[in-house]
Order: sequence, then C-alpha cells, then structure tokens
Amino acid sequence: MDLLSSPFVQQIVVFIESSKYILLFFGTIFEGPLMMLSSGLLYHLGQVEFWPVYLALIFGDLTADVAWYGVGYWGARPFFDKYGHYFSMTPEIIQKVERRFQHYSDRILVISKLTMGLGFALATLTVAGMLRVPFWRYLIINLVCGFVWTAFLFYIGYSFGNIYELVPGYLRIAFVICSLVAAFFGIRTLNRYLARVDW
Repeated sequence: MDLLSSPFVQQIVVFIESSKYILLFFGTIFEGPLMMLSSGLLYHLGQVEFWPVYLALIFGDLTADVAWYGVGYWGARPFFDKYGHYFSMTPEIIQKVERRFQHYSDRILVISKLTMGLGFALATLTVAGMLRVPFWRYLIINLVCGFVWTAFLFYIGYSFGNIYELVPGYLRIAFVICSLVAAFFGIRTLNRYLARVDW
C-alpha cells in the first residue's frame, strides 16, 4: 500500500487541514518569525485564507509576549538566576536591558518588537514584567507593533512564493525544507549578533 494513501496518513492530512489555523497559532507562540514567513508562503500557494491566518499569527505572538511578561512579573530574578542560561538570558544581558528601559521606556518596546528584540527579545519582554511596566500599555504597544511586524514577515514569505514557483516540482519539498532550516538558523544567528552589539 502506498504510504500516502494509508488511512493513518489521510487522517493526519485531514487533521492538519481542519486545524491549520490553530496549529499556526500555537506554532507562533514558540517560533513566531518562522511561522510568519511560512504562513506568507502558504497564502501565496492558496493553502490558507488571509484574515484567519493573519489573526492567528497576531494573537499567537501576543500570547507569547504576555506569557514572558508574566514570567518577569511573577518569576523575576530567582527564575532567571537558575534557568536564564537556557534562554540566553544571563544576568549581564538582563542588566543591559534594564539600563535601556530606564532611559527609553516605551520606545524600547516598540524598537524591540520591530527588530526581533535587537537580540534581546525575551529579555526585553521579561524585564518589562520585572520593572512593572503597566500591563495595558505593554499589551497595546506589542499588539500595534505586532500588526506591523507580522505583516512585514508575512509579505517576505509571500514574496518567497515567487521563487518557489520557479523551482522544478520534484525539488520543491526539499527547497522548502532547506529554506525553513536556513531561515531558522539565520534568525538565531542574527539574534546572537545583535546581542553582542552594544546598542
């Protein structure tokens, strides 16, 4: 029996098709930029509708922002002293972000949201909680900037679809996988570079 025609595989395909927006929402919580790029490509290929996928990305990203704010607000230093190295959040990085917050306040949230955190995305979100930035102000800034940032990455993914269509059919799956892996490590490398810059 052909693997693709097996009942099990068909059930998986049906599940993914019926739950794609929910899956994208949860995927965005854990890896927002990659999901935004991928969703732009999926939209270009006609696999998703614009507003459902766009809103799933926006609110998935916002959910992650709120979660990290909560970690900073309630967990704060004891958590990061013990587990911060797992998230590339050393005491030095936290102190660096805190210094910026003291000078820029709201602007640092805006800049962070529109630049992948200048290499300090998680630190910025959690330090906002630590410093008790008013939650509704934090929420509105991240939501408004999230619309812009999501649209930007979505458009890049959508434009990438033009390149995808030039690739021969038998190479398309490999091309997409390699591109997503390259994007994932590219984002990680850029974040590490930005984290070393004394901005």
